[in-house]
Amino acid sequence: MKHHAHAQVSIRESNPIKRALRGLGPGLITGASDDDPSGIGTYSMAGASLGFATLWTAALTLPLMMVVQYICGKIGMVSGRGLAGVLKDYYSRKWLYPAVIGLIIANTINAGTDIAAIAAALNIFVPVPILVLVFPIAIIIVVVQVWGSYRLICNTFKWLTLTLFAYVAAAFLATHNWGAVLGATVIPTLRYDNRYLTTLVAILGTTVSPYLFFWQASEEVEEEIDMGRKRLADRKGATNEELKTAMWDTIAGMLFCNVVFYFVILAAASTLHATGKTSITSAGEAAEALRPVAGNAAALLFTLGIIGSGFLAVPVLTSSAGYAVAETLGFKYGLNEKPRGAKEFYGVITLSTIVGVLINFIGINPITALFWTAVINGVVAPPLLMLIMLVSNNKKVMGTRVNNKFTNAIGWTATAILFLAAGAMIATWES
Repeated sequence: MKHHAHAQVSIRESNPIKRALRGLGPGLITGASDDDPSGIGTYSMAGASLGFATLWTAALTLPLMMVVQYICGKIGMVSGRGLAGVLKDYYSRKWLYPAVIGLIIANTINAGTDIAAIAAALNIFVPVPILVLVFPIAIIIVVVQVWGSYRLICNTFKWLTLTLFAYVAAAFLATHNWGAVLGATVIPTLRYDNRYLTTLVAILGTTVSPYLFFWQASEEVEEEIDMGRKRLADRKGATNEELKTAMWDTIAGMLFCNVVFYFVILAAASTLHATGKTSITSAGEAAEALRPVAGNAAALLFTLGIIGSGFLAVPVLTSSAGYAVAETLGFKYGLNEKPRGAKEFYGVITLSTIVGVLINFIGINPITALFWTAVINGVVAPPLLMLIMLVSNNKKVMGTRVNNKFTNAIGWTATAILFLAAGAMIATWES
């Protein structure tokens, strides 16, 4: 009988809290990396420009994110393959290639803007041009990814992302009208104007993100390979216990992500928007949202949070592109592989990082770029999500583990909402 890697460790641990923490894996890492600099930038801009108007999106996206990421993880666990591998083996190339190309474009832009955001945050303290800083940051990330252990990155920077909880404290210190906050949280504000709809698409794109779909499935496969299941036949199938562990792992990760996301919007709304600062053009301005809790150290706290979330997210972005390309073209892949054994996989990671860095030289402001990256993700996500829903209901791929009615209801609702938001945004561009 198969047991999930985390489940095995959890069973041996007698302390219930330690057992719960040990049981967390790809889902928690996915949740932490979802609060990447692109996310923090988008949420800060949403709060600054629109006040409390987008707070309700946290309640809407939480169940969508939980179900979508669980489905992606389940596909990896049951099929023994990543998403690109499933599309390659069971579907036409005309489905596979657009999905992978869309993912690579979105991920490369996202990785580049996240690296620039780390540089912009460091620039507050290091008076060196942002474009000079992007190169050493990119080199460090690639070196650790290729020659170090991704576990090292995760374990180190997962703790740094906890600094993002400073937004929770800042929001509590700066917010006075809790009645208005509660109202904005439970009653959706819907406006049919381009600025509002573009912000909505950016929020959806940075929470229900394309790169996380591919990453989650591939990481579940990595977990099994790490346990010694090198052959596809050994990885196929999943027990009830494995799926239950993966589900709780995913719920924990998405809850972590959404708590941070909600309070970043609230902190920015209660500080920046409340004082008439409705547009953010620099990292220093974005850091001001933390002033109620950190005072003069706000910039330092912001910088630590951006470094932590950026160093966690960039490898996830470039690795998920690497997984997709390697599975599509039949290359050996995996972050546990030595560089010599998976040259093409690491080559894609390196190239994606380099191209991402070069995008920063076309003259876009790093903070503005974060927002538009989220918008691009919001447009790429709906067709990919439709594919994922079709895959997860395909008995040839999933056997008896196809989605139940509840999972399908939430998954297709997520797909419809993303299509509607992107469509409405594009319609208001034209009008």
